[in-house]
Amino acid sequence: MTDAPALLGPIEIRELAERLGVSPTKKLGQNFVIDPNTVRKIVRLAEVEAGDRVVEIGPGLGSLTLGILEAGADVTAVEIDHRLAAELPATARSMQPEVFADAALPRLRVLRSDALDIGAGDIAGLPAPPEVLVANLPYNVSVPILMHLLELIPQLRGGLVMVQAEVGHRIAAAPGSKEYGSPSAKAAWYGRWRIAGTVSRRIFWPVPGVDSVLVGYERYAEPIGSEAERELTFALVNAAFAQRRKMLRQALQPVLGPLERAVAVLEAGGAAPTARAEQLGIEDFLRIARAARAV
Repeated sequence: MTDAPALLGPIEIRELAERLGVSPTKKLGQNFVIDPNTVRKIVRLAEVEAGDRVVEIGPGLGSLTLGILEAGADVTAVEIDHRLAAELPATARSMQPEVFADAALPRLRVLRSDALDIGAGDIAGLPAPPEVLVANLPYNVSVPILMHLLELIPQLRGGLVMVQAEVGHRIAAAPGSKEYGSPSAKAAWYGRWRIAGTVSRRIFWPVPGVDSVLVGYERYAEPIGSEAERELTFALVNAAFAQRRKMLRQALQPVLGPLERAVAVLEAGGAAPTARAEQLGIEDFLRIARAARAV
């Protein structure tokens, strides 16, 4: 009988951290997952399968990384902390040596970088672009990281991220709901989002002061618009939600121009000039963007 590949538990996590001299910091949004059952739950809900190419942000000491590798996937892990980035391959090698069976093409690659600094060159340097995103995103920069990756890696077909509950509900919110805002609209440009589950604070070390949720993502089969249209659409979204209490005919003037033109563009795009930002979905904003280029 062969034991399943080992995952990290609370004892191993604390021993690793002590040996590396790592103290989790709020600055880097570090809260390490210490429960193997939660790790396997995340991997299962993300629908990771053998052979998948996964990108993971902030692997930390490797809890989630090992769970993804256990499922048979390849992992590109992006870690900002140089000590953790250097140690991750050694942790994987000691607990799951088969990951490195092919020395020329190991199933784990580590990019020592801030996730917001990853560029097209980094993705082009991989054997193949990642197709699934699975991550315990740092609370303080979760939305900027998510938006950056969705734009940077169009090959991502889906995934699952663990974020602060308030942020997760904003990402998955529908127009008209109280949580709906700029992150909701922008996320909807790329695909469908849902709250896939909750996680207990107790599965983290240190225990955070906020609750977390799992947010699932599935990319649309076809893009809803071009890159040029996305840039203008997002500019409209930013302007609309920057003054969300104002009517669109006022809030969108920084992008659409004087009131008379703003009203004409909104009407041409099928939106009521007296509507407000939270009433519009991303496709409504896209229609306004297309009208702006035509009017």
